[in-house]
Amino acid sequence: MNKIIKHLLICCCALTTTLSISAESSVTIVNDRVRKQLLDDNWAFSLVQDDKGNTLDESYSIIDLPHDWSILNDFNYEASMGNDGGYLPAGKGIYKKTLNIKNQDYRHILYLEGAYMNAHVFVNDSLAGHRPYGYSSVMYDITPYLKEGDNDITIKVDNTQQVNARWYTGSGIYRHVWLLNLPETAVEPWSLYITTPRVETGNTTVNAKFEVTGPVNGVNAVATIYDKNGKEIYNQPVKFNGRNAEVTFNKAALLLWSPETPNLYAMNITLKNKEGNTIDSVTESFGARSISYSAANGFILNGSPVLITGACVHSDNSLLGARSYDAAEKRKVKMLKEAGFNAVRTSHNHPSPAFLDECDRQGLLVIDEAFDGWRDEKKPFDYSKHIDRWWQKDLESLVKRDRNHPSIICWSIGNEVIERKKIEVVKTAKNMANLCRELDPTRPVTSALCAWDPEWDIYDPLAAQLDITGYNYMIHMSESDHQRVPERIMWQTESYPRDAFENWVRVNDNPYIIGDFVWTGIDYLGEAGIGKFYYTGENDTEFFVSGQWPMHASFCGDIDLIGVRKPISHYREILYGNTPSIYLAVREPEGYFGNIRESMWGTYPTWENWNWEGFEGEPIEVEVISTYPAVRLYLDNDIVGDMPTNRDTKFKAIFKVPYKKGTLKAMALDNNGNEIAESNCVKSADNPYSIRLTIDKNALSANNQDLVYVTAEIVDRYGNFVPLADNEITFKVSGNGTLEATGSADIKDCSGYLHPTRKAWKGRAAAIVKSTDKAGKIVIEATSPRLKKAIVKLKSE
Repeated sequence: MNKIIKHLLICCCALTTTLSISAESSVTIVNDRVRKQLLDDNWAFSLVQDDKGNTLDESYSIIDLPHDWSILNDFNYEASMGNDGGYLPAGKGIYKKTLNIKNQDYRHILYLEGAYMNAHVFVNDSLAGHRPYGYSSVMYDITPYLKEGDNDITIKVDNTQQVNARWYTGSGIYRHVWLLNLPETAVEPWSLYITTPRVETGNTTVNAKFEVTGPVNGVNAVATIYDKNGKEIYNQPVKFNGRNAEVTFNKAALLLWSPETPNLYAMNITLKNKEGNTIDSVTESFGARSISYSAANGFILNGSPVLITGACVHSDNSLLGARSYDAAEKRKVKMLKEAGFNAVRTSHNHPSPAFLDECDRQGLLVIDEAFDGWRDEKKPFDYSKHIDRWWQKDLESLVKRDRNHPSIICWSIGNEVIERKKIEVVKTAKNMANLCRELDPTRPVTSALCAWDPEWDIYDPLAAQLDITGYNYMIHMSESDHQRVPERIMWQTESYPRDAFENWVRVNDNPYIIGDFVWTGIDYLGEAGIGKFYYTGENDTEFFVSGQWPMHASFCGDIDLIGVRKPISHYREILYGNTPSIYLAVREPEGYFGNIRESMWGTYPTWENWNWEGFEGEPIEVEVISTYPAVRLYLDNDIVGDMPTNRDTKFKAIFKVPYKKGTLKAMALDNNGNEIAESNCVKSADNPYSIRLTIDKNALSANNQDLVYVTAEIVDRYGNFVPLADNEITFKVSGNGTLEATGSADIKDCSGYLHPTRKAWKGRAAAIVKSTDKAGKIVIEATSPRLKKAIVKLKSE
């Protein structure tokens, strides 16, 4: 949850005192009862079975959550996850913690946001429950197994059955763990469901429903809405019908939520007994917004049409592996927004709660996806082994957990289901879609469809179960499909990165195609080499034909592993942007490192680089992307030429420039040839001289959870970035912080992310530093032989 909720609960201290609602500060108190507390710190962990199946002695070390034991290793060709999992090991682990219970009158729920996979929860050696699917958030009622005083909590996580996914999953308890302490009469977790059935500026209807457990005689409830500053703006009694409760606010003057204006509110529900004393109190964030969609009018948000420019994103956090820190999720959403995306598809699994919280706060539309495949396996130990027993519980937990997020505009029930020709698939889709609609009738349901043969229209009965049909790489069928099924609403749920312009045309010109989601927004671990470029003599097969070792990551993202935007990202942003823009990059000259080839999901290697020593006088292609009428390219003060940039040119101008050192700059021209805007500059650099450090924030919270991302760039003596530098950089952290990872965007670097020394790739390396629970200074130092070192300092408070 967000700072709105934190602030308002402090304001309501007579009802609820809070020290935190988010993981960054970790306790919620109702009266004198700790209602919700974070249990991330001080777990004992033991890896009891290694990647080769060997049983290990139970030797425990103290760790903090989130935790991913796989990412702690070097990349290894022999690792069981293989190419799909980025050549990292799996295994089996045990987590233990002592929990002191002082009051057995409460109901105690252990809430695991995510543990990969096959998690079994034991309390005092009794099995409290288990869940095979590693992406489901699960609440375990551990009350029957507790005793007053110390209790032993043991969580066994088994990721030995490989391969079980087509991407890197990580291993362990990789999200937060919470303890809920509920009174006899309480608001049932995940039951509070807030909707805005009527949305107009100044005239919005807000409805809330929830369930109460325990005796309700003499119990009454009050619902209160707070604005972003924690100020109470509406207050109303709740009506009960047995244990079900409901309240409606009419004509509420609420600011609407949208990607441009992500206005959030908070609703507090307080239960009181007949004496007027507070029994329980819960708060949920929500936003007021309306969505509609049709083949005639496209996607409508708050009454206005929106072209959806989306990114598919896996759930890992690059150098951190699967570990889901709130700060990492915040940064991920920020990067997507800054790259021009207004939507994300959580391919192909339940996202972390922290990620969705940030989508709400920052304004990013979400397709919330439940599963990859169904009954026909894609990998030997994937969800096909669990679907029949578990799909209802897994899907129910997703929808109930997430349905109050205004950012979510659609539920997705599957991706590229293999058994598309079987009649059973239609029944499965119908059952899943109906469960989504039963739990949340306000949102549409989709699934991502794909064909491997000419029989595309065989999908029609399956597509008929969906409100919006997802097309993976099949949008070329849209025109004939529209003629055959004119009421069908489509979006391309996956597309090749290189097809950015063609997909923009389809979305822009056809209202029945409401958006495009590129594969992918950010480079991810696993599915190694899917987006590679390569040189003659290197492995020329696609990732689905053979392994791509030593590659361990995808390279198909618009943003690389350390958060740097690639030129394709700027192109996509300019295509979908609402204001004219201009950007310049240079195509790697053929033969400089080798003869260049591209994979299916790859793009031609293009860089912000004008350092091509040895190619003096050779023509090198310079791309200028622009939505202005024309552009003019300069090399130093000399005009290279003018070229138009419009739809006919795909908003690109490609100049062939004989190489010599200097500075490239492009100017945008109006229809009269006047220079009206300037692009980025790409400047030749001298030899590496020093390291330049930049950080994404200047202060951390001293909560043992906050992160700072550090980018190291190699520069010449004048401060110019050296784009081909590959010096080794060693990171050192002192003070109240810890070095969590180092890395680069090089998907062929097989050294693990724990190493403090990292070889720069294309002039850059990166580090991630975590706060401790102590306030003070953090000093980060980067050194390299023969380079001037760099130091940055920041506070932890």
